Amino acid sequence: MLITSERLLTGTGAAPTPGWLEIADDRITAVGEGTPPRPADLVVDGTLVPGYVDAHCHGGGGAEFGTTDPSDIDTALAAHLRHGTTSIVASLVTGTIDALRDQVRLLVPRVRAGDLQGIHLEGPWLAEKYKGAHPIELLADPDPAAVTDLLQAGEGMIRMVTLAPERHHSMSVIELLTEQGVMAAFGHTDANYQQAKEAIAAGARGVTHLFNAMPALRHREPGPILAALEDPSVTLELIFDGVHVARDLCAFVMRSFPDRVALITDAMAAAGGGDGDYMLGNLPVNVCCGVARLADGKTIAGSTLTLDQAVRNAVAAGIPLAQAVHSATAIPARYLGLDDVGEIAAGKRADLVVLDDDLQVQQVMLRGSWTSEMGSD
Repeated sequence: MLITSERLLTGTGAAPTPGWLEIADDRITAVGEGTPPRPADLVVDGTLVPGYVDAHCHGGGGAEFGTTDPSDIDTALAAHLRHGTTSIVASLVTGTIDALRDQVRLLVPRVRAGDLQGIHLEGPWLAEKYKGAHPIELLADPDPAAVTDLLQAGEGMIRMVTLAPERHHSMSVIELLTEQGVMAAFGHTDANYQQAKEAIAAGARGVTHLFNAMPALRHREPGPILAALEDPSVTLELIFDGVHVARDLCAFVMRSFPDRVALITDAMAAAGGGDGDYMLGNLPVNVCCGVARLADGKTIAGSTLTLDQAVRNAVAAGIPLAQAVHSATAIPARYLGLDDVGEIAAGKRADLVVLDDDLQVQQVMLRGSWTSEMGSD
C-alpha cells in the first residue's frame, strides 16, 4: 500500500510536508517527500502522524491494567486506540508484592504478543509524604530481594520502575534496575536536590510526572525538579491536561526542553469514559467534570486524559504541532527504548493516525491495518 498526504509529520519534530509512505504487511518500507514513485493507493485527507506512544497509563474505558480479568486489558487498550494511542506501557499502582506479582504475570503474555510495550511499576517504593493515590500502608523501602522477585515474574517485560531515591536501598536498586535493562525513574519523592542528582548518577533516566508528587522548585531548596531539568539524560514526563500542571508551565517546559518532554496521560479507568465512581488499585476514585480524585475530594488520582487531547492542549498553548507530536511519539518511544514505533520511517511498525484540521483523530492504523474503531481494512 502506498499512502500520500499533503501534511505528513514523521514524529521527529520536523515541520509537516507533502509526502508519501509505503507499507508491506505490518511495516513501513519506504518514506519520502513530494511526489511518490507511483500512483497512491490511498490519499489521506488530513494530517498523517505516527501512532501515539503512552509511557505511563493505568487504564481506560472503565478498566485498568492492574486486573485479574484479562478482558479488562482489551477494554483499556481499545479505549486509548480510539484516541490514536497505538503503543502503551501498562502502569501498576502500589500493591502488595504478591498482588503485583500476579498482575505482572497476567500482563507478560500481552507484552510478548505486542499488545503492550511493557510494564511499569509505580510503587510501592514511594515517599509517604508524596504518596498521591497510593495506599500509605503498603509503601516501603525497595528491598532488592522483592524487586528481583518482581523482575523475575516479569520475565524481561518490566520496562520501567518509579521509586523515591531518598528511601533506603534506592540507589543500589536503581543500579540493579539499570544493569537489568529496566529504566528507573524518580517520582512520588521527597528527595532533595543532591539525592536526585545521586539517583541520576546511579542510572535513573526519567522523572515521573514532573512537578506532581514531589517538592516544589524553591530558590534555596531546588529539590528534584532542578536536578531533572538540568541533566540532559533525563526525560521529563508531563501530564498536559490543565489539571495536574498549569498549561503555561507545561508549555514553558516544552519550549525550553523541546527534545526531552514525553507527554503522558497517567490515565486511570475513567479515561475515554465519563464521570462517576471508579477504582484505582484498591482506592475508590470519584470523577467529576473529568477530574479524578480520591474520596477526600482533594488528592488527584491519575487523569482522564488521552494523548490526542494532550497534543491538542499543547498546540492550544502555543506549541507547534510538529513538536507536540514529537513529544507524543518519538520522545516517549526513545524514553522506553522502543526501536520500532514512534516515527514514520522505513523499518518501523505501520502505526498511523489521521488528524483533521481540529487535530481530532479520524482514522487509526495499527500494524498495517485500519482499526475497526476508526475505519476499515
